[in-house]
Amino acid sequence: MRVCFVTGGSFSEFAESAAPAADVVVCGFQSLGEVSYERELKGETGYFEDVAIASREKKCVVMAGCFTDARGIRRKSVVVAERGRILGVSDMVNRIDGSEYRAGAGVKIYETAAGKLGVVVAEDIYFPRVVETLSVCGAELAVCIFEQFGDTLETTLARAHAFFCGIPVLLCGYGYAFAADVGGKLRFASPVSPCIFEPEREQEYHLVETRQRGFFKTRRKEF
Repeated sequence: MRVCFVTGGSFSEFAESAAPAADVVVCGFQSLGEVSYERELKGETGYFEDVAIASREKKCVVMAGCFTDARGIRRKSVVVAERGRILGVSDMVNRIDGSEYRAGAGVKIYETAAGKLGVVVAEDIYFPRVVETLSVCGAELAVCIFEQFGDTLETTLARAHAFFCGIPVLLCGYGYAFAADVGGKLRFASPVSPCIFEPEREQEYHLVETRQRGFFKTRRKEF
């Protein structure tokens, strides 16, 4: 699987460029910016249509970050398209300290020609259960579209999630992209836009047993 990260410039610039061939294209929040559902439905804007068209013309899955507005309710979202149609929109499901961006619906896995792709939106990377849920539900990798990365926090979290949950974790943010493998190692990092990474499909399963107190049941004497 070839993944192309677009960490700079608008979506229209990417769509018109001769970007490297890839199975999946991941664009940061700078690509679409603010998207109003009301204006999209009225035909006043066509951001989602542009994403769908790009997925058809470039023959790949396209994921693009955006700030959606549903009549004043703002969310951080990722729109996913393949073969000229919108597969869905994933919203950030956790809201921190009363942020202006509201929590949205549950996490999603998209079944595509490139594989089962789990989407992590922005600060959801701080919550282990998000990546764990994607892994348990069969995602082959987790793709997180972020804003501005910190010094080392997001890198460390991506490596930890990949190790504990057993799926590669890819992050795309402003001016930077990186990926961690299931061994918890940083496999790719680049400030170049666009840049290409080819994650390996790694699925290892282990029998994990735990001994703990509790679950006591009294045996009946007649047995």
